[in-house]
Amino acid sequence: MERLCGPKLPFWVANQTLHTDSPDLPECFQLSVLSWLPCVYLWLACPPYLFYLQRNNKGYIMMSILNRVKTVFGLVLWIVCWTDLFGTFHELQQGDSKPPIYFVTPLVVGMTMLLALFLIQFERLRGVQSSGILFIFWFLSVLCAIVPFRSKILQAKYQSEISDKLRFTTFYFYFSLIVAELILTCFNEKPPLFSNIDTDPVIPLMCCVPLCPSMAIKGYKNPLEAKDLWSLNKRDSSEVVVPKLLREWEVEQAKAHSICPLKSVTMLNCKSNHVGGESSPEEVEVLLSKQKDPKKPSFLRSLIKAFGPYFLIGSAFKLLQDLITFVNPQLLKLLISFTKQKGAPTWWGYALAFLMFFAAFLQTLILHQHFQYCFVTGMRLRTSIIGAIYRKSLIITNAAKRTSTVGEIVNLMSVDAQRFMDLTTFLNMLWSAPLQIILALYFLWQNLGPSVLAGVAVMILLIPLNAAIAVRTRAYQVEQMQYKDARIKLMNEILNGIKVLKLYAWESSFKEKVLEIRQKELNVLRKTAYLGALSTMAWTSAPFLVALTTFAVYVTVDKNNILDAEKAFVSLSLFNILRFPLNMLPQVISSIVQASVSLKRIQDFLSHDELDPESVDRTNTATDSSVTVVNGKFTWAKQDPPALHNINLMVPQGSLLAVVGHVGCGKSSLVSALLGEMEKMEGDISIQGSVAYVPQQAWIQNATLRDNILFGKAYNEHKYRCCLDACALTQDLEVLPGGDLTEIGEKGINLSGGQRQRVSLARALYNEADVYLLDDPLSAVDAHVAKHIFDQVIGPEGALQGKTRILVTHGISFLPQVDNIVVMVEGRVSEMGSYQELLKQNGAFAEFLRNYSLEDIIEEDERKHAESDSEKKLPKVEKLIQAETAETGRVKSKVFWEYAKAVGPLLSLFICFLYGCQSAASIGANVWLSQWTNDAAQNVTQENVSMRVGVYAALGMAQGLLVMVSSFTLAMGNIGAARKLHYALLDNKFHTPQSFFDTTPIGRVINRFSKDIYVIDEALPSTVLMFLGTFFSSLSTMIVIVASTPIFAVVIAPLAFIYIFVQRFYVATSRQLKRLESVSRSPIYSHFSETVTGSSVIRAYCRHDAFVLMSDMKVDENQKSYYPGIVSNRWLGVRIEFIGNCIVLFAALFAVIGKDKLNPGLVGLSVSYALLVTMSLNWMVRMTSDLESNIVAVERVKEYSETKTEAPWEVEDKKPSPDWPSEGNVEFSDYSVRYREGLELVLKNLTVSVKGGEKIGIVGRTGAGKSSMTLCLFRLLEAAGGEITIDGVKISEIGLHDLRSKLTIIPQEPVLFSGSLRMNLDPFERYSDGEVWKALELSHLNKFVSNQPAKLELECSEGGENLSVGQRQLVCLARALLRKTRILILDEATAAIDLETDDLIQSTIRTQFEDCTVFTIAHRLNTIMDYTRVLVLDKGQIAEFDTPTNLLFRRGIFYGMAKDAGLAQ
Repeated sequence: MERLCGPKLPFWVANQTLHTDSPDLPECFQLSVLSWLPCVYLWLACPPYLFYLQRNNKGYIMMSILNRVKTVFGLVLWIVCWTDLFGTFHELQQGDSKPPIYFVTPLVVGMTMLLALFLIQFERLRGVQSSGILFIFWFLSVLCAIVPFRSKILQAKYQSEISDKLRFTTFYFYFSLIVAELILTCFNEKPPLFSNIDTDPVIPLMCCVPLCPSMAIKGYKNPLEAKDLWSLNKRDSSEVVVPKLLREWEVEQAKAHSICPLKSVTMLNCKSNHVGGESSPEEVEVLLSKQKDPKKPSFLRSLIKAFGPYFLIGSAFKLLQDLITFVNPQLLKLLISFTKQKGAPTWWGYALAFLMFFAAFLQTLILHQHFQYCFVTGMRLRTSIIGAIYRKSLIITNAAKRTSTVGEIVNLMSVDAQRFMDLTTFLNMLWSAPLQIILALYFLWQNLGPSVLAGVAVMILLIPLNAAIAVRTRAYQVEQMQYKDARIKLMNEILNGIKVLKLYAWESSFKEKVLEIRQKELNVLRKTAYLGALSTMAWTSAPFLVALTTFAVYVTVDKNNILDAEKAFVSLSLFNILRFPLNMLPQVISSIVQASVSLKRIQDFLSHDELDPESVDRTNTATDSSVTVVNGKFTWAKQDPPALHNINLMVPQGSLLAVVGHVGCGKSSLVSALLGEMEKMEGDISIQGSVAYVPQQAWIQNATLRDNILFGKAYNEHKYRCCLDACALTQDLEVLPGGDLTEIGEKGINLSGGQRQRVSLARALYNEADVYLLDDPLSAVDAHVAKHIFDQVIGPEGALQGKTRILVTHGISFLPQVDNIVVMVEGRVSEMGSYQELLKQNGAFAEFLRNYSLEDIIEEDERKHAESDSEKKLPKVEKLIQAETAETGRVKSKVFWEYAKAVGPLLSLFICFLYGCQSAASIGANVWLSQWTNDAAQNVTQENVSMRVGVYAALGMAQGLLVMVSSFTLAMGNIGAARKLHYALLDNKFHTPQSFFDTTPIGRVINRFSKDIYVIDEALPSTVLMFLGTFFSSLSTMIVIVASTPIFAVVIAPLAFIYIFVQRFYVATSRQLKRLESVSRSPIYSHFSETVTGSSVIRAYCRHDAFVLMSDMKVDENQKSYYPGIVSNRWLGVRIEFIGNCIVLFAALFAVIGKDKLNPGLVGLSVSYALLVTMSLNWMVRMTSDLESNIVAVERVKEYSETKTEAPWEVEDKKPSPDWPSEGNVEFSDYSVRYREGLELVLKNLTVSVKGGEKIGIVGRTGAGKSSMTLCLFRLLEAAGGEITIDGVKISEIGLHDLRSKLTIIPQEPVLFSGSLRMNLDPFERYSDGEVWKALELSHLNKFVSNQPAKLELECSEGGENLSVGQRQLVCLARALLRKTRILILDEATAAIDLETDDLIQSTIRTQFEDCTVFTIAHRLNTIMDYTRVLVLDKGQIAEFDTPTNLLFRRGIFYGMAKDAGLAQ
């Protein structure tokens, strides 16, 4: 340096810099280091940056005023620098020789300014809108120029006149220009020409400022809505991200396939054409096992190639942040040693305080920059994985579809893609955690020497403990999931069969069952809580135990080792740094394991076979027939036997071909083969022109009716109306609430089967194709509609005449009108020809006709009833179900109070008290440590070492114990609350009147029992735990700092105000963003499952790309609300950590100000506490927002625990006598009833009197009020007027269970619950086995049951699926026989039952219930012709009531019904 600066200008002068109250840097240092630093940076950064720009051209930006000003300023800067240089030459000529530094520096700086000028222009030509590189350069220049700026002013102040006027002037010119450049760099340029690239927010370092406050302010004022969100950056959208991944994946697949054939020709997996007959599967197995498996394409590698580089930028930031983390403990060391030195200049202390602040602030910025990169990578990963899975699912073969169900694929999308997204955030911890641990140990070793190893040993010992706890917890989780599933399944059944439970008065039995499962579930939760408390203790006490052992070993090993403030508190802050990576490593490893499972699942799915697009030849124009199949042999999956053999078909252009055959003979397979959906083993197919396809099960999208028909084609009014008429849809539109713009639910839920099929047909008709493949479109519609459609659309005179049509059909009536018929038998074409030809041959076809002609007539009749019924019901559904309300805005404090009440108000206070004690113990331990370190100053160390260590240990242990007790008490409180809330909900739901279940979708109630109870069980407790922990740790920090430097109290108020403001601001926005995100998430999955079910239709119409686009839009829509969520987290993080950094700054500043009064121990204490606070402040905000979103569950559960209940089950003072009703007399007097408030009466002023033992038949048309009458007896409907008395007891006065248990009903739909058969007959176990068998014998089930190995313990599956419908009906009969009460109500099944079972039931009732009063709601009149009396209802009133013979004689309504049924002439 001396050679450069000459002997007169020394490079470093200690007295002038450090040891003075007004420090200044020597001129040589200013001219060399400070001037060169920015220049070196720019020249180093330039080559890679230029290379990057050369590769990435975004188009060019027009010269703007901003750009011109920047350029002019750059030129002036260059001139200023060279003025200095020429000035030096001038002086040289004058004979005043300067040292070489005066030539070198202006030259270097001047050249650098030219480089900056070049960069400004080059970036403009490459379309860069804001430059990070130049921003940092100008920033560094300004930073380095501040020192000379100050020293030149100081020189001018102390000297009479300025010695070097030229350089003085040029420097201030230079300074003002670089400040101007810095300010200008902060503004964005206009976007490049002809591009739609969104602007990048300025300079990465400011990543935190651009969370547009505009959105946050909007979100604060009123809840955000989807329209307030910004559009997604182009580079994060599906259209950029997904192709990127798919390209890499294709490369991987190509690699894997290219390696494959080389290994062996015999390998089947390669698409090698297999000549020389089929080798047997065993042979192939042997061949395969000999060779290594072919290399699988690696999905991981393609992910890394696609997203790795971007992610690595984030990793680089993480590395920087890890290094900066260790700056603060070193500064703390300096600060403590500074407080010890009495004569040190004060500016040292201030410098240290501000350095600590800057180090912390820089760390904050860099950390959040890293998070931004990680989260964006995660977001792109999720987008691309969902996109890849969606695209794949459209083209996988049917064999592959069998292995992955829709549910599994949706799981791949939701769960597995989500896992990747969550992993990216922590992935860097894999290398960063070990790095942090190594660095921390290195600094600790420097500080305390080998004693550190004792602490490390404790840490290593804690790892297996934590691991063991984690393993147990996982096992418990699995167990708890099983109980939870069992409980939800049971609840689902109960809610589905709630009406039956009420009729039988079985609620209490089932309530016990649910509570039993719930108890097991809570027991597991309690065990988990014990473990949780243990691990919390281990995790809180770990740093303390480590510190204790290290310090204890350190002082006891060697008499000369003295624990002073520096060593103790610096070590403590390093131990606190260690805590995070040690806790994170196991988490990261477990989430990596999970992600690797997900990776394998996704990779397997993406490696499935795809349909061969070449299997159907669409180009062949040689023949005149439009569909040709030659020697076709097709199978559904390669390993299956072929489903179709030697198929030969030629369909002439414009003809109508019918395909007929028995069920399962391969008709639909033939259509699938023509569509290319099956694996082609031999032969050729060619189709000329486009195809339209109508599947057997109509596939309807969740869109408007019109969109379903247009299916992506442009709307043409005339053509559209013609289609509707032809498909007989016009009159249906009048029924639908919104005409053809009615929104159709998922799977076409609000259309009847026939309507769905006609919409599907209209879609084909509207998409004018050349070839129509119609797979039995007429089976789902009524006979007259079928005829209309055949005549108008399919037949020789229909809208499709002149097109080629292949029609699969069962309808025989149409066959004479078709051109050709193909008869399929067992996958082969058995005959082919016109109707007349085939009749003459008298082969399979003629037999087919004979079988079908009878059935045809019967079927058509039944169909007529079936369809008209379902269509009638439709319009009513709309108004029944009210929309579910979603809360917006803040959660009311009342809800928190509700939860505290459920936990127990006293217990809640006690928990807070325990947390307070725990914080007190921790503060105590650290205060004691600071006292101990002050011993060092008074040299009284050795005497009381054991006392110091002992008390420190005791305080620490106390803290650990308190942590355990408090988290355990908290868990107990939470579990108690969960039990109470669930019990209240369950109890209320069993007491809720039937009308509630009629108007509330079951899913909504189940949701309360599953999702919300889960939140209360698991999510809430952990949130509360974290919240209390962070709250008390932040509180204790404040207390410690205020105690050591009381002046700090002044700053608390403004900081707290800012904190609360930021927190409210953030929570308001983020809560709403979370809601929007979850709302926009479900459409992705529902659209997806819809697509998978309709993939064959989508392919047939070539709409593949349009659907991919729709899916991409839905994903982007979802990410649109996720991205601001990320950014708002960064925004929050920076603001909150800034407050934390301010606390550090003030703690250090006040320590410096009061350094004469403070001892080093207290300084160490307060600053090391301050360094901890940032983390807990940040977490506290997160926890507050989580607490708010989770406490909503309590609100939702409370809402359903407080719905209106029905009458009490038992009324003590009105209990009827045990043998009531002994006679069985029933009287209705002036009785009226309505279903719900505000609806009209269903029964109007009935007066009926029935003697005991009478048999009454009740008949009437649909909706006459027959079923309502029976429901009234059970009080499922409460009277609107009048009375019912049974044996002189008014039924409205007694308890519901007392009433219902004395009546017996055989309901219309037999409902069984999953459980043993015995439980289904007698849930309260009131009867002996003998009685149960007797009932089974009378109900003709004993043969069936005794043949079962389990006998009475036969497991019934959900809804009794493993019994036939008839058997279920007989089980209901057996129930009735067991109860054997005086009054029996029989609601006759409509059509489910076969005639045989029906006779069995009737005869049993006649013999067994001879002396009982029987009410039968009859649909078949022949069952009640021998009853005592028949009651005919019409519109809720009694029309006729007399013996059957008299009624027939009277020739009224009853006679008419009997005549229709063929029972009267």
